[in-house]
Amino acid sequence: MRAAVFSGSGEPLALTNVPDPSPGPGEVLVKVAGCGLCHTDLHYLDHGVATAHPPPLILGHEISGTVVGHGAGVEGPKAGSRVLLPAVLPCGACSLCRTGRGNICPKMRMFGNHIDGGFAELVVAPAHEVIPLPGDVPLVRGSIIADAISTPYHAVVNRAAVRAGEWVVVVGCGGVGINAVQIASATGAQVIAVDLARQKLDIASKVGAAETLDASRVPDLGKAVRAITGEGADVAFEAVGTPRTVGSAISTLRRGGRLCLIGYSAENAPMPLNKIMFLEYTIMGSLGCRPVDYPKVIDLVRRGKVQLDPVISSEIPLERIEEGLGRLRRGEGLRTIVVP
Repeated sequence: MRAAVFSGSGEPLALTNVPDPSPGPGEVLVKVAGCGLCHTDLHYLDHGVATAHPPPLILGHEISGTVVGHGAGVEGPKAGSRVLLPAVLPCGACSLCRTGRGNICPKMRMFGNHIDGGFAELVVAPAHEVIPLPGDVPLVRGSIIADAISTPYHAVVNRAAVRAGEWVVVVGCGGVGINAVQIASATGAQVIAVDLARQKLDIASKVGAAETLDASRVPDLGKAVRAITGEGADVAFEAVGTPRTVGSAISTLRRGGRLCLIGYSAENAPMPLNKIMFLEYTIMGSLGCRPVDYPKVIDLVRRGKVQLDPVISSEIPLERIEEGLGRLRRGEGLRTIVVP
């Protein structure tokens, strides 16, 4: 099969032929329909973040496709079934998995990190983990539910517990942040979207943002948010992953506000400890999505509460994956889907 193979940080993906994977006991073989390009892929490619499985490795963790083969002992899903593959595969047996927190399972495996991912024509997955994708959800475009939509769903609904009527600030409206805008809006929150790119802010308005702020034109984000909300935001989501934007997000909070970190960074960020203590801020991280929540996220898409088309910039063949990665590096568009 054709695949884009990762050989190490600083090296381009190598488009090459590799042996077809073979499903083992309890596994299914999936023909990849679409696999989204994510900033996590850039962390491996550009920023020296090590993959759990050393290269060579096939990256890509936002995967949808069709079941085309079964390993021993597997009765379903049937051949031809449309499926979504969760980005993270928990062990299902540890204390965190048993208490509903499989997204932070210490033994979890991730496509394109621990095991080969979706920048290829075929991928192997545990049969019990694949999620049926209804016929009224586009197969290729539905791939971004695996991360770009499910990750902010977990952040908004489970971690920050956003409630209707609350003021929410989303700092960074890229592929994940833009969907935090959508999902927070779907909960009934009043959302203020913050970004440097006018195009992204325009899309944020289309998918539910009540207000938008161009960070390049706002010298004091906290002051600008208070001018809109009165007392500040109930919840702020940081979806960029830099110390500066973390500080900006904290500055928007009202007394008793909640900060949820979705963006990844290996750097330390200075924190206003006096305000965190005195104003009783709550600061939390958010990673991926619990397996139990994927059907709920898919249902939001089916019912039109969360839209796919506005947040997908393009679909490209595997042969153009470096072009898509270049656009991602430059911050152009939102989500690009690779169609092997």
